[in-house]
Order: sequence, then structure tokens, then C-alpha cells
Amino acid sequence: MPHLTKQQLAELKSDLETARDETYRMLEEKDHYGLRGSLRDNTSELSSIDNHPADIGTEMFERGKDLALNEHDELRLTRINGALDRMAEGTYGYCQTCKEPISFERLKAVPETAYCVDDSPQSFVSAKRPIEELFLAPPFGRTSLDEHEDQNGFDGEDAWQIVEGFGTSNSPALAEDNEIDDYNDMEIEASEELDGFVEPYETFVATDIYGENVVFYRNGLYRKHMQATEHLDSEDSLGTGSNKY
Repeated sequence: MPHLTKQQLAELKSDLETARDETYRMLEEKDHYGLRGSLRDNTSELSSIDNHPADIGTEMFERGKDLALNEHDELRLTRINGALDRMAEGTYGYCQTCKEPISFERLKAVPETAYCVDDSPQSFVSAKRPIEELFLAPPFGRTSLDEHEDQNGFDGEDAWQIVEGFGTSNSPALAEDNEIDDYNDMEIEASEELDGFVEPYETFVATDIYGENVVFYRNGLYRKHMQATEHLDSEDSLGTGSNKY
């Protein structure tokens, strides 16, 4: 025996049809939230590919929001049409998982539902989190790990140095170091990161395969070394250096 009366079924059917018509009308009036047009039609840019991605940041946000709203309405239409089909088949009002009757109060609140409260797939929020969060915690806490003695892994500073190595909009005139006059020395700590070397002098001193023909590369470390040497020589000449005593 059906647990819903004819009057209740008629009331629920009317609710479903009203919700279906309103959703159809909303999609048509909003032209599926503008998704039938291209992104370029909705912006003032000549191309969506720009030198700076933030130039169309607002448009990208609105585009993503429109996609979510359109998907929500289409999903609701699918559920409403499915409920009307079940009503025509005589299976409406019964949970598709446990086959038990769904209360009229729940159907009145969510007429397109196909599940009871206990079996609803949206009745709980999953506590599962991406495994990456264990490594990345705390958020934004991996900008620099240099101050941690037990950490020598790849961090945010290393990521920026790699990206910066491909070039930035800065020039040597804007560098923090006063002695930077070469774009190749613009990277952060470029003169201090001994990538492939053990001692700093190895970055600017080289020989041929036989250990002869010494060559000096005048990079950032070379200039710092020369400045330090000149400073010590000047102190020695004034009697304030290490040879004072």
C-alpha cells in the first residue's frame, strides 16, 4: 500500500513541475550563464592570452562561478526529471538504497530526492584530506626552510629561484645588491648558492683539463672576494688588520 496519498502525490508533482519550469526559465533567460559565448567576448582584451594572467583574473573568476551555477541548475533538472519519471513508474517516495519509504516531510522539503536521510550521499562531509597536506602543513609554512637545521628539502625559496632564473621584469639597476651589473647575477642568492661547487672560489676560478691556464670569471662572488681583499689590504696598511700585533 502506498504510504503517500493521492493528494500528497499531486502536491509533490506540482512542486516538481514548478521547480522544473523555473529552472528551465532561468537557464534560458541567462543563456546558460553566458557559457555559449567565448571568454574573449566577455572581456575588453584582444586575446585571453596575455603577458600577465591577472589582467583577466576577474573574468576567470566570473567564468568559474558561471560554470558552477550552470552545473548546479543542470544537475537539479536531472534530479527533478528523474523524480517525475519515478512518479510515473510508481516507485517515487521510496529510497533507492534501502527501499524504505521516504517521509512526506522530507519529500516536501526536497521533492527531487531519491534517498532517505540515512542513505543520502550528501548527509555527511568526508573527513578525508589530501595526503599532501601532511607535508605542506602549516599552510604557507614552507616559504623558506633554511633556518631549520633538520630541513634541507625543496622549499618555496628554491621554487622562486628556479622561476626567477628564466627572467623577470627587474633590471640590474633595481637589484638589492649594489654591485649587480649583469642580468645573469639577478637571481636571489645567486652568488651564495654553490650549486655544483664546494668552495666559493671554485665558482670563479677555472683551469684547463691539465690544471693549467688559470681563468677568472668575474661574477658576483669574484667581485665580493676582491672587495674583501681590498678591504683587508687597506686595514693592514692602516695598522688595523690581523697583522697589527
